[in-house]
Amino acid sequence: MALIRKLITTILVVIFFVSIVSAARNRLQILSDQNEDGICISMVETQGYGCEEHKVTTEDGYILSLQRIPKGISGKAATKPPVLLQHGLLMDGITWLLNPPDQSLAFILADEGYDVWIANTRGTKYSQGHTSLSPQDPAYWEWSWDELVDFDLPATLKYVHDQTAQKLHYVGHSLGTLIALAAISQNKLVDMLRSAALLSPIAYLGQVRSPLAKSASKDFIAEGLYWLGIHEFDPRGDAVVKLLQKICQDPGNNCSDLMSSFTGPNCCVNSSRTDIFLEHEPEATATKNMVHIAQMTRKGTIEKYDYGNDEENNKHYGQPTPPKYIMANIPNDIPLFLGYGGADYLSDVTDVQTLLDKLQNHDPDKLVLQYREDYAHADFVFGMNAKQVVYNPLMAFFKLN
Repeated sequence: MALIRKLITTILVVIFFVSIVSAARNRLQILSDQNEDGICISMVETQGYGCEEHKVTTEDGYILSLQRIPKGISGKAATKPPVLLQHGLLMDGITWLLNPPDQSLAFILADEGYDVWIANTRGTKYSQGHTSLSPQDPAYWEWSWDELVDFDLPATLKYVHDQTAQKLHYVGHSLGTLIALAAISQNKLVDMLRSAALLSPIAYLGQVRSPLAKSASKDFIAEGLYWLGIHEFDPRGDAVVKLLQKICQDPGNNCSDLMSSFTGPNCCVNSSRTDIFLEHEPEATATKNMVHIAQMTRKGTIEKYDYGNDEENNKHYGQPTPPKYIMANIPNDIPLFLGYGGADYLSDVTDVQTLLDKLQNHDPDKLVLQYREDYAHADFVFGMNAKQVVYNPLMAFFKLN
């Protein structure tokens, strides 16, 4: 049965391959137009806040955009430490700016006196630069979240640290938590961090409840695209859209509300903001990144990208299986804030508990847990009441560290 599913997936991808080439060309033109105006102009200055555009180049040549909000709406310069905000999968830095200023974490932190920095990972619309490659080159998309751990996060953190001459607070959502956990478990970046706040934390995905994510993983959707040379996973591209439509034909998948089908029933996201959300998100990522995440879902482990056979893994890692990221190696004294929800289909409470079990020796004075029964995945960044529920406790945590 698994082989049949793989064959069906491959056939479907072949059918839609021609359409994605056309869609990719159109998207590149749109991106070219959009890149004329950065996030500062389009999302921050329109709300009356000052904003700076910065560029960071990673060791492997990717040029990332980074926005700084150095003062609040009052115009008073920041008096508190820098905070780096890292978005999740298929998103970009606009994540933190989509709600009105009194509901968006980036603006709330700036008004509270923090020096706010907003990261954008490689492949997102404002971070498509490279020292030698173009997004039209397949090699540009040859990465997974391992490279975000090894290159993007260190480059961005070091840049903020160097610019401000201060240790910083880190806030990640979803994939932004995964790359931080993986990096910290390898004792990277710790000397530049005051604390790490992890919203909808992801380290383990074995119990993911999203019907669409489970179907895509089970049917090797990302692998089908990758095997056929489609290296950019564009959620708006014809091939991905039509494959999604096929998944939605499964009687077990309710796609009438795609956000809920992926993230869980968000209690507190204002439906009137959906159109604004869709103007900017979802964003592209590497197909290889989606394959890596699907591997985590099927295996229930947190480890490096699996190249699928002993020979290739040996070539990349010097061993037949991918090395694991050991969560128990996270330093016991680094201040951690974990916010998670009972309705979250991606950061499932059972998987979060698996992570907490690995952190059982963590200094209890350095570990703050916040559980909200009615919160799903998107509530932590788009919830209308997130300031009261999540952000005020988060800032209280910052003050202690």
